[in-house]
Amino acid sequence: MGEKDRQEIGLFRYTLIRDAADLGLSKAQRGRLLRALADREHVGPDGRLVRVSRTTLGRWVRAYRNGGFDALVPRPKVVPVRTPAETLELAFALKRERPERTAAQVHEIMLTTADDRDCVPGLRTLQTHLARAGLNVRADGRSPGKVYGRFEASARNELWTGDGLHGPVLAGATARRAVLLAFIDDHSRMLVGWRWGTGEDVFGLEAALRSGLMSRGVPAAILVDRGSAFVSSQLLRACAVLGVKLIHASPRAATTKGKIERFFRTVRDQFLVEIDDGVELTELNRLFSAWLEVVYHRRTRSETGQTPLERFEAAGAPQLPTPALLREAFLWSQERTVTKTATVSLHGNSYEVDAALVGRKVELVFDPFDLTRIEVRYQHRPMGLAVPLVIGRHTHPQAERELPPPPTGTGIDYLRLLAEQRDAELGGHPIDYSALADGEDRDINQQDEEEQ
Repeated sequence: MGEKDRQEIGLFRYTLIRDAADLGLSKAQRGRLLRALADREHVGPDGRLVRVSRTTLGRWVRAYRNGGFDALVPRPKVVPVRTPAETLELAFALKRERPERTAAQVHEIMLTTADDRDCVPGLRTLQTHLARAGLNVRADGRSPGKVYGRFEASARNELWTGDGLHGPVLAGATARRAVLLAFIDDHSRMLVGWRWGTGEDVFGLEAALRSGLMSRGVPAAILVDRGSAFVSSQLLRACAVLGVKLIHASPRAATTKGKIERFFRTVRDQFLVEIDDGVELTELNRLFSAWLEVVYHRRTRSETGQTPLERFEAAGAPQLPTPALLREAFLWSQERTVTKTATVSLHGNSYEVDAALVGRKVELVFDPFDLTRIEVRYQHRPMGLAVPLVIGRHTHPQAERELPPPPTGTGIDYLRLLAEQRDAELGGHPIDYSALADGEDRDINQQDEEEQ
């Protein structure tokens, strides 16, 4: 565990016990807070849902009081060095003597010259010590590059990878550049969710992800980078509600997102090359949808020998989340204190709440694209819907410039189903329209001959 990981764990612990550590609370008040925390799940530092016992929370509170934030940060494990110092010095000297020597070569030399081969550390141990000493370098003084294997998820919806691509300049006075936010299924290479928008923000990200969830199911994990939209609390909350593991790629480790970056190269070479600056955003989404469904999803991939559509649908229809679960996953929340008149305000709007909540701090849960429906929660318990009194704004200020997400395919070919139904009604023999046309022509010719 690195220092950054330990700091994130300490921050997680601090956010849980921050309110309970208030010196102004009585013992009974603190106990109620800790019991409420222990009764529900929390999003851990790694994005997974975890539960923390009442005893552990109390221990964290005492540690924070005695030692501050540093007391909440796990201490690194101290492992005693078992390899004799003189043995390590010999290994370091051999490496410094000829930097081009690999750890395996140093290990072989030590085995050859040692009186007791059992005293020579193993190769993996030797590599670890050389790295700690800063000697795991090549002859030119640079660290050896990482070697990456070819990774592929074993099944569809096991891993989605998300990223953003900057596209053409949009029409309008602002001349903003379009941004494609997209998620690709690692196993099938299908673009499961996407959306062209006006920026790499949380709204575009949620719209792209929601469209994928609605039509392709819920993935086990999502891999993204550490851009502002991808580390937002809204995305973390959505993944926690859906039970999706959120993974952030390490900086400068571009190979972990190889498939989405390869797809973006295809977009540049085959789609964006045909798009000029000054395109309307709606038209850009329409054209991209056509290219995606007609060309990309139906073209055989050399790596798999199948089209993305065939490979994704090989396992049958995916299980889709319920509308209620999706709505809960993408809700936002803000805290407000209820006034003496049992009202709260949110982005210029005024709402009436239960009179029993006067003077209390409540949580307002809402869809940023619909401020007319606000759920009220107090201490994580539902307290009904807020009654709109004055509605001057129907969407979140940052959501006003956003377009609704593009429609997602249902997989239903309506005309084909009608044709199959009609064939069944006719006993499995479809109508030969060409024969009907020929017969009609013969009737007309016969009528003309009779008239003559």
